[in-house]
Amino acid sequence: MTSICDHPAWKLALSMRNGELSPVDLMRETLERIDRRNPSLNAFVALQPETALAEARMMADRIERGEDVGPLAGLPIGVKDLEDVAGMVTSYGSIPFKDNVAKRDSIQVARLKAAGAIVVGKTNTPEFGFTGFTKNRLHGVTRNPWNLERTPGGSSGGSAAAIAGGLVTLCTGSDAGGSIRIPASYSGCFGFKPSFGRIPMGPSPFISYSAMIVAGPLTRTVRDAAMYMDCAIGSHPQDPYSLPTPQQPFLAGLDHLPDRLKIAFSPDLGYARVQKEVALRVEKAVHAFEAMGHSVDVYSGSLPDMGDVWTQLICTDIFAQVGDLLERCRDQLGRTLARTVEKTRKLTVAELTTIQKDRAGLNQILNTLFETHDLLLTPTMPTAAFAAGGPPPAEIDGHPIPLLGAVAFTYPFNLSGSPAASVPAGLTTDGLPVGLQIIGPRLCDQRVLQAARAYEKTRPWNDRWPDMAES
Repeated sequence: MTSICDHPAWKLALSMRNGELSPVDLMRETLERIDRRNPSLNAFVALQPETALAEARMMADRIERGEDVGPLAGLPIGVKDLEDVAGMVTSYGSIPFKDNVAKRDSIQVARLKAAGAIVVGKTNTPEFGFTGFTKNRLHGVTRNPWNLERTPGGSSGGSAAAIAGGLVTLCTGSDAGGSIRIPASYSGCFGFKPSFGRIPMGPSPFISYSAMIVAGPLTRTVRDAAMYMDCAIGSHPQDPYSLPTPQQPFLAGLDHLPDRLKIAFSPDLGYARVQKEVALRVEKAVHAFEAMGHSVDVYSGSLPDMGDVWTQLICTDIFAQVGDLLERCRDQLGRTLARTVEKTRKLTVAELTTIQKDRAGLNQILNTLFETHDLLLTPTMPTAAFAAGGPPPAEIDGHPIPLLGAVAFTYPFNLSGSPAASVPAGLTTDGLPVGLQIIGPRLCDQRVLQAARAYEKTRPWNDRWPDMAES
């Protein structure tokens, strides 16, 4: 039987603003569904049901008084546990932070709340978002609603599992090397990594050296994500990288993708290996753009594999977070995380300069590509979801791959700051989701969202979600 929880966020918000649906009824049903389904998923690791219900009652009163309650009026949301919600623990999935109660909201959460959203709880993440699957020693393993033996991905795996499992319709995510797009692909939902700086990060005690980490949404539909983006974007004085609000709201222009775009498709970026079944699903998805009348060319060039560059850069941000803890809390931190922090301590200015030069070279190649093409399409992930507790695959179709070969298509576009989305491209014969990645030139977020929406209208997915058995 269909529940109100199964409707997309935009439809629920509209129904509440119009007085057709009570925020209290939606919140009660949401909490009941979380109570039934979360034990098998472990998507949420902390909840605030009394607070959420109280806020839903206040929202209902405001709607009855005819107040402007915002575009997200009464929508229950999940917040990734790398991000602050005032009064809740931000654990980062790490034992030393199990009692780290946040004093205020992150910039993104504050803006979503101001738009009417109600935080239900915190969603699971690997320790400090360090891996592409969601498991930590504090909260355990998060599981994929399509197959509980598989991972929903990471590091926004709890958020993706909450969306795909029908627990909530909006969740926050963050993406430093694929952490929104990886779980979107593995969990069969929509994930959008905006241009670097589009949603302000923080407040934070340090300024990111890597300049790669972005915040963004995981949702059921593209329209949900555009609505979310319009509420969260805009510059903020505490994030010097943050960008001003675009002239046109994303939602207003969502259904106006220009005709006859020139689109590049790269099945491997010149260095990646892809599971055959995944490649077939992605190629079929790419043909949808040709059916819409766009020109799709197989990209004859290649990108340099920037795995080592990305790893060294992102580790500078991880060092900034936990470097001071290493000596007194080493036994409480994951071994790989601790080794990475120790190694990062020894990076020299000369090495960092070489890294940034290599990054500039990648951006030059992408600039040349986008001078002749409006969008780039790739697989989001080289494989379908692997075992819930890991490790990531070390081979594909019998061929060995490097460690980052399991996420080969996502991290280049954190280095470039480009907007990128993952849309569902179908299911494998085992019933596991596959994702198509849509990438645009930096700051062309609207074009990526428009392309994702046009694809969604051609190949809709919102009527097909995993069947979650309930007692």
